[in-house]
Amino acid sequence: DVTEPINSYLVASIDGGSTSPDVVHRDFDDYNGYLYAVADEMNSSTLQIMDLSYLPDSVSLVYDNDSLITRSHNIFIDTAYAKLYSCSNKNQSGNNALKVLDISNPTAPTFMYNYDLVSHVHDAYVLNDTAFLNCGNQGLKVITSSSQANVIQIGELSTYPHKGYNHAGWLNKEGDMYVMCDENHGLDVKVLDVSDLNDIKVESLFNSQMGDDANSIPHNVIIRNNIAYVSYYHDGLQVFDLGNPALPQKIGDVTITK
Repeated sequence: DVTEPINSYLVASIDGGSTSPDVVHRDFDDYNGYLYAVADEMNSSTLQIMDLSYLPDSVSLVYDNDSLITRSHNIFIDTAYAKLYSCSNKNQSGNNALKVLDISNPTAPTFMYNYDLVSHVHDAYVLNDTAFLNCGNQGLKVITSSSQANVIQIGELSTYPHKGYNHAGWLNKEGDMYVMCDENHGLDVKVLDVSDLNDIKVESLFNSQMGDDANSIPHNVIIRNNIAYVSYYHDGLQVFDLGNPALPQKIGDVTITK
């Protein structure tokens, strides 16, 4: 509970589906008062669902099952359509670039479809059934779908400046600007104009401006009110004003020195 930050205290602790020390990556998203949790690195984990309705007093584990997910790198929930997207999914039936679950009943997820038209989906941002998929070396794909038989690619960007391993991205609330990070040394962050998904354009590039491009690796980005918060491996948190997408302005940073 961080209501009083300097007096924070632990409310609850729930072990992951796998407690192996080899698990160093977990991901979480929430929907309708429930928290969904997955883990990577091990093939013996689970999809977990936790009831948050009793906070700030307690958290209860209401679902812990490996039939749909034993391993997932990242998840994203489209709250408008109650769909959970599991990236780089593994389960008892095999491996899939992307697995989509119906969570309209939040504590009883069901399989909808797998998407395997690319070899890998590392991360996703989904809004109103439009999924922006970060597909590693295959770039950015944008899909919409109602079923596995009706997955439609409505946009892509496979060639662009400073292309590398397409790792993660974020859409602004207006839905016309998407910022993405390629997880490679020295590559810039890209600001995309996605107002026309048939013609996605790179609006601008920016970097941490820390003076060491050889080590600079952008990792993840979140946008709030057209402010981009970018996490870097070596350069800490970098903050940029994207009010003018063609000319991003650095407005702050938080770095840690050892």
